[in-house]
Amino acid sequence: MLKASVLPYHFNRTVSVLGKEFDFRNLTVPSDPSFALLRNASLIVFDRTRGFEALGSNPNLEFMFSLVDTVHEAPVYVPEQNLLYFSELPPFPLVGPPSAWLRNFVLDLNHEPPVLANFTPNPPVFAPNGGSYRHGQLLWSSSGGFNASVLNGTESRISLNTIDPVTHESKVILNNFFGFYFNNIDDIAVHPITGDIFFTDPYYPWTNARSDTAPQIPAATYRFVPETGALFLVDDTLEQPNGLAFTPDGTTLYITDSGALSGSIDPAQPAGTKSYHTTGKRSIYAFDVSHNGTRVSNKRSFYLAQDYIPDGLKVSQEGIVLAASGHGMDIIDPSGQLLVRIQTQHGVANCQFTGKDLKTMWLLGNQGISRVNLNITGQTPK
Repeated sequence: MLKASVLPYHFNRTVSVLGKEFDFRNLTVPSDPSFALLRNASLIVFDRTRGFEALGSNPNLEFMFSLVDTVHEAPVYVPEQNLLYFSELPPFPLVGPPSAWLRNFVLDLNHEPPVLANFTPNPPVFAPNGGSYRHGQLLWSSSGGFNASVLNGTESRISLNTIDPVTHESKVILNNFFGFYFNNIDDIAVHPITGDIFFTDPYYPWTNARSDTAPQIPAATYRFVPETGALFLVDDTLEQPNGLAFTPDGTTLYITDSGALSGSIDPAQPAGTKSYHTTGKRSIYAFDVSHNGTRVSNKRSFYLAQDYIPDGLKVSQEGIVLAASGHGMDIIDPSGQLLVRIQTQHGVANCQFTGKDLKTMWLLGNQGISRVNLNITGQTPK
């Protein structure tokens, strides 16, 4: 077991750069060649007792499907069908015919190995970025907006959508903040007690050239009540609020800030000016949630991502936080201590528990998806 609280000089870890290697494999310690083992390790344990407990007896990481080099997101598990739905975001910059920008997938877990197939809601949802499950329906957020001349004759805007998993019919349930377009609707979390929908709204569609409208409102996190149409501001202090997740009792909300990955939002500048800076915000923050899920307060720093940015989040039934980050996933205890790092050979932007026991974790991102069995239990979809 490597203990790295004190490294022998001279050591070096290359600063992350967008588009190049940005994970733990770039650490070099010439005087201790054992650290070279990290380059090919799939599982790195930082806490011997609790880390191995979280991994369980059979934590084998499996690369399952090779996909194109663009981000795969919005994983939603439907337990009644034993299917995992997920999105394929359009490439950056946009290339090819508009029909190629609407491709998404469903993974049939009723077979071994699972069967991957295309999935298209009716009408299609453009660039789904966030996903969740609520009252028997998929929730997908459209994270891009163009007029009808761009997307096969139908105008598409950043919105929150429900999808019937049986009929595949989709419906827009939210598409504006008092007449302003949203920036992104990046990720979604359903409060486990009230069922209210919380979502983050950073600036990424403009910096990724997936929108023809520059941001009109500040980056923020919101709470939406579909039954009444009421919309509430939750927080506007994060630079790029991204992934979010609740503890099982709904009393703590975690939100990632991926401000290290940003770009110009000036409408006078061309869309698609995105860059990464390693000293930018790349932390997870925790908030207290009270008054039946209606009051969010006491923002506090929780975890600084060791690589790139923290993106999608999940919280297990045991209160363990799992964060998609770079080329892997970090498993973090409720105090903010890193227990395990799972390293993949592809990007990881989001993750999802599946299976009858909700102990199989799927990791999705650029170029592929992988799965790993854990001794951690996902929260039951409601």
